[in-house]
Amino acid sequence: MDSVTESQRTQTPYVTGSSVIAIKYKDGILMAADMGGSYGSTLRYKSVERLKTVGKHSIIGASGEISDFQEIQRYLNELILNDNMWDDANSLGPKEVHNYLTRVMYNRRNKFDPLLNSLVLGGVKNGRKYLGVVNNIGISFEDNQITTGLGNHLAMPELRKEWHENLSFEEGVKLLEKCMRTLLYRDRSAVNKIQMARMTEEGVTMFPPYSLTTYWELSAFKNPTAGAEGSW
Repeated sequence: MDSVTESQRTQTPYVTGSSVIAIKYKDGILMAADMGGSYGSTLRYKSVERLKTVGKHSIIGASGEISDFQEIQRYLNELILNDNMWDDANSLGPKEVHNYLTRVMYNRRNKFDPLLNSLVLGGVKNGRKYLGVVNNIGISFEDNQITTGLGNHLAMPELRKEWHENLSFEEGVKLLEKCMRTLLYRDRSAVNKIQMARMTEEGVTMFPPYSLTTYWELSAFKNPTAGAEGSW
């Protein structure tokens, strides 16, 4: 009798992504993440896309294990396909997708086989802005500003200080860039290349990846081979 090989699942993170930051602004939702993928402590990949569209009204961002995020994308693709097959002139909004993800993450946690991600889900439907988060054990909530990973410690103070509900698009982008720059300076898993997405009533805009402008003018950074003497 042939032996049956049990399926293998991710129990330990291998390739992981760092923080995701999202806010509500005057006209919709803005979300940003860097494109680094860390293999253990090695920043191995520099072009990992961690922001994706979900149906007509939502965008998702993920921290944590990249392969688990790919599995979640497969779940979401099946969800949206089944919804479209009804052909009833209706489509799932961000609140419904967020509730679905909460059930998925909690279900996998109860099986002692969690999906090792923190997920940010934002969108706009019928003029209502929605922004929520769910972690790998199914804890979820809504807020006007959402961060994951080290962003909870480094970016959230900036968001709480500068965010207001009438932020323009330009002000929102500037605020997210400021937070991503802080993470670049302080988080060893962050890279300079970032991805940003916007969701409004008209639809989603995925902006091309770009590099942040940074300041590394400290003399020790300019000429590290000179040694510590006089460099600081």
